[in-house]
Amino acid sequence: MNSRREFLQKLTGSALALSVLPGTVSAISKEFTEMPYDGPVLRVAIMGLGSYGTRVAEAMRDCKKAKLVGVISGTPAKIKNWQGTYNIPEKNCYNYENFDRIKDNPDIDAVYVITPNALHHDEVIRVAQAGKQVICEKPMALNAKEGEEMIAACKKANVKLLVGYRMHFEPHTLEVIRMRKADEFGKIMFFQGLCGFDIGDPTQWRLNKKLSGGGSLMDIGIYAINGSRYMVGENPIWVTAEETKTDPVRFKEGVDETIQFQFGFPSGAVASCLSTYAMNNLDRFFLNGTKGFAELMPSTNYGPIRGHTNKGEIDQPTVTHQTVQMEEMSDILLRGKQPVVPVDGEEALKDLKIIDAIYLAASTGKKVDLNL
Repeated sequence: MNSRREFLQKLTGSALALSVLPGTVSAISKEFTEMPYDGPVLRVAIMGLGSYGTRVAEAMRDCKKAKLVGVISGTPAKIKNWQGTYNIPEKNCYNYENFDRIKDNPDIDAVYVITPNALHHDEVIRVAQAGKQVICEKPMALNAKEGEEMIAACKKANVKLLVGYRMHFEPHTLEVIRMRKADEFGKIMFFQGLCGFDIGDPTQWRLNKKLSGGGSLMDIGIYAINGSRYMVGENPIWVTAEETKTDPVRFKEGVDETIQFQFGFPSGAVASCLSTYAMNNLDRFFLNGTKGFAELMPSTNYGPIRGHTNKGEIDQPTVTHQTVQMEEMSDILLRGKQPVVPVDGEEALKDLKIIDAIYLAASTGKKVDLNL
């Protein structure tokens, strides 16, 4: 890799365009868009102008508390296009070599890092050192060690580090969490998380271990990992795992195709999860307790999310996840709001520790204890 610009030029187009989860973008609810707002606005620069960066930018058109004001990219043509599309001034445009200069730009409050996993560590630290608030896509890093270094750098720079856990703000998800906290399901006994799709293009960066840090577990399995924690309401204390690989040509060494993993929780609840890049139609969460159950299906794609419990359908509004996420993150960063489920670096570090443990369990065939 000769330069960051060359790297991103190779990745843009089909690689990033085909690598997002299946599903349609749901329209944000009428009630949400019509709510009046007169308060502080989070001014955001997006780093990484690929398919998901575009999705976030489009969703932010409907934001009242957050505004897209800058871009960071290694592709001049993309910067030019985004300038016209989103009315971004030239002074708020940077590349990967000079974006440290953002520290001298008072018109940008935060940078949303939306680049391949392997780049998050260095980019987040540079943004923090520039004195800007940081939002980082998940997984936050390649492993727990990197995550700890990112958290430390943000603390040293006195900036906040948030991670793009959009499902933490999704209404159906929050309703299940509310019902669980209200003891409507009784003692939680079991969680199942199924996350998977056929990855498609074999040349994309998500199938390159140096850039992705792994395979399906890092990209889609993290939803089941994180979901098990907020659905059960506990952190796991042990994990077992097994990897299955049917296509070693497409899924090379270090890039997992399918991983099944199990958790145990302090209360005695257990979880059984599957993460795969080889099968479609897998997007389901199921929570079972002594008094009832909840099912979300689809559970994590771009929507619309659907769910029901033993009491009937979950009647919650359909929203554009990234719009609500950015509105809520504005409140967290500018108003000190505490979300129902955390979205900070410490929350993401727990997932990274679990990912490390899953890979260890899959490679050794042994149960791995966790201390989160």
